[in-house]
Amino acid sequence: MRLSTVILPVRPWRQGGRDEWLRAERLGFHTAYTYDHLSWRTFRDGPWYGAVPTLTAAAAATGRIRLGTLVTSPNFRHPVTLAKDLLSLDDISNGRITLGIGAGGKGFDATALGQEAWTPRERADRFAEFVPLLDRLLTEESVSATGEFYSAVEARNIPGCVQRPRLPFAVAATGPRGMALAARYGQAWVTAGDPKVFETGTPEDSRDALRGQLEKLDKVCADFGRDAAELEKVLLTGFTPDRGRPLDSLDSFVDFAGHHIELGFTELVIHAPIPDSDFASDPVVFERIATEALGQLGIG
Repeated sequence: MRLSTVILPVRPWRQGGRDEWLRAERLGFHTAYTYDHLSWRTFRDGPWYGAVPTLTAAAAATGRIRLGTLVTSPNFRHPVTLAKDLLSLDDISNGRITLGIGAGGKGFDATALGQEAWTPRERADRFAEFVPLLDRLLTEESVSATGEFYSAVEARNIPGCVQRPRLPFAVAATGPRGMALAARYGQAWVTAGDPKVFETGTPEDSRDALRGQLEKLDKVCADFGRDAAELEKVLLTGFTPDRGRPLDSLDSFVDFAGHHIELGFTELVIHAPIPDSDFASDPVVFERIATEALGQLGIG
């Protein structure tokens, strides 16, 4: 099992931002992710920096830890320009980039470019076209394609990714169409839980829902002739009925992690502490979890 973190891009690089990424590497996290939004929820009226420049700076500052988005979406991205950014990030990081990618939602990103927010069906339609084209752009030297939503004309990405055949995709999905993309193109599958049980459900309800998602993923993978065991199973924590309680103490986290490892998850992602926010937690406990939790679980 891997333990990773997500660092929200809310701190200026020279005022603590750089230190966040160096700390994540020092603590031994497998991957440090960041959200790829233009702004997000309660952080909308405060500092929020771009994911690609932040990851570029993090790649230059660190030397071991993997880096990635959790997640990028079509809300304000185009496969052609995103592929060039990812190719460059993979080079600068010497092959340490993972692309977390999802269909997007109806938050601030959905209308920031002046468009109407897409319906869930429209988001799924675009996602179904976005991922295959991005896969081609990152594996072929020259790509031309004409789609309903996205096209490319002799788009070149030479010399290709450091990671071969391309950098890994971690596909966030809970519905059948998104899971099909994970089964076909993903090296990992990502979930944050079931939003239907977030507000009123119990931790047990959440685990039952996650068990159901994993069973659906197994079936979808089988339909594609792929063994679901080939996919890493990533849980972004903080959005289940437990909320932030697993970060209250090392013992609480070990208990939480143990339950989810039993379900079949292979990577848990915890938020780096942000004071006076939904992600406030004790930095000392956070560091203990990073350095001691896997040992307590008998892993690593």
